[in-house]
Amino acid sequence: MTNEEQLKQDANRNMQMQQMQLNQTISNQETQVAETPEMNERDFISDMLATEKYFTSAYSTALNEVSNQTIYQDLATIFKETQDCQRNLYETMFRNGWYKLEIADQQKMQQSYQTFSGYKNQFPYVQ
Repeated sequence: MTNEEQLKQDANRNMQMQQMQLNQTISNQETQVAETPEMNERDFISDMLATEKYFTSAYSTALNEVSNQTIYQDLATIFKETQDCQRNLYETMFRNGWYKLEIADQQKMQQSYQTFSGYKNQFPYVQ
C-alpha cells in the first residue's frame, strides 16, 4: 500500500469515526436483507439471540439454586456453551450491522460511577 492509499484509508476511517460520534452509535455497515412478511436471516438470528439470552438467564438462576454437585457441573457446562453461542450470535449481528451500540456519554458514565461507588460502603465486606 502506498503512502497516498494509506492517507486516504486513514482519512476515510477518521470520517467514519466522526460520523459515528455525531450519530452517537457504533455499528458496521448494515447487510441488506429482503423486507418481506417471511422471516429473513436478520430476523432468525435476532430471535435466536433473544432465546439464548433467556437461556443464559435461566441457567444462571439454576446454577445459583442447584444443590447436587453433578447437576451443577452439567449445568455449568451447558451455561458456558449457551453463553458462547449467545456471543457468536451477537458478533454475527454486529458484524452485519444489525446490532448497534450507543456511544456512552462521559457525563452519564461519571454519574453512574459515583452512584455505584457510594454503594460499596453498604457492603458488609468492604475491601
